[in-house]
This record gives sequence, C-alpha cells and structure tokens, in this order.
Amino acid sequence: MSRTTAIAPDQVPADSKPTLDAFTKNIGFTPNMMTVFAQSPLAFNAWATLLGSLSKALDVKTRDSIGLAVSEVNGCNYCLGVHSFTAGHMAKLPPDEIILARKGHATEPKRDAAVQFARKVIASRGQVADADLKAVRDAGYTEANIIEIIALVAMYSLTNFFNNVFDHEKDFPIVAPAGSI
Repeated sequence: MSRTTAIAPDQVPADSKPTLDAFTKNIGFTPNMMTVFAQSPLAFNAWATLLGSLSKALDVKTRDSIGLAVSEVNGCNYCLGVHSFTAGHMAKLPPDEIILARKGHATEPKRDAAVQFARKVIASRGQVADADLKAVRDAGYTEANIIEIIALVAMYSLTNFFNNVFDHEKDFPIVAPAGSI
C-alpha cells in the first residue's frame, strides 16, 4: 500500500516538468516513483543528473547487475522490479544472470568482481576490506572505475530508500525474493 499520493502530471512542479517529460518520452510511460519524486524539483533533478552522468559508467550489464545487487541488499521490491525488467530488456541479461546479480554475482569474471564489490560496499556501508579492493583491482578495474561503482551503489541506494519509504504502487512486474528462486 502506497504511503504517499502520486500527483497528476499537470500538478508536477514546473521545475520538474522537463525532466519528468524526458523520462516519460524515453520510457514510454510515467513510473509512479517519478511522479512522487518530481514533487521536489531539487532532489528529482539532482538524481536525474546523477543518473544521466552514471549512465556512461562501466557497461550496461555491469550497471544493471550492480543495481540488482544493491536493491536486493536494501530490500527494495520496487527497484528489483525495475532493474529486473531493464536488465532483461535493455542489458539483455538472461533470467539466470538476473538472479545471480541479485545474489551479488555474475558469470563473467570481470563483472562478477564489480558486482561482488558493490554488494560488499552496500552491505558493509563502505567498510570494505583491503582484499575486497585488491580483488576488484585485480579484475581490471581502475581507481576511476571503483569510484564509479561506489557512486552507482549510492545512486541506487537513494532510489531504494526513497521507494522503501513511500512504497509506491508497483508499475513494473513484481519479482520473487532471490532467496526463494
């Protein structure tokens, strides 16, 4: 049950409207999360800018896998639905890879190192071990890449926390908990 009221598109603050319209055009509909988020132009536009910048980080399969791992740790059912959908449709990850990412892994070794590292960052609140940094570096990630992984963890956590607080009506397919699959 939603713990907030979504607003109608004509009630969106003027400063949020261009960003929301761009998402709607790109996605093909207006997700409930964005209608609520748009009520704060400052927060919504800052998030959209971060999302746009980080869409150039790493590759789409790694980004989506990190989103799945972080959302699983944070227990965000809304984001798990979104990321499972986008991972399958945009990143072209097969269903078994989506489940694996939710559990903090990937079949491709380099992506696996990034996803494991991201999961450790969120689970430990950034208190990773030296061995964790060594593992992601040994997999071929640069310092810039590691910073991007941390930024992705933070960005996905922001939407996880936002969606967990407001518990929007789900407008993406609902997924089962990874532990029950």
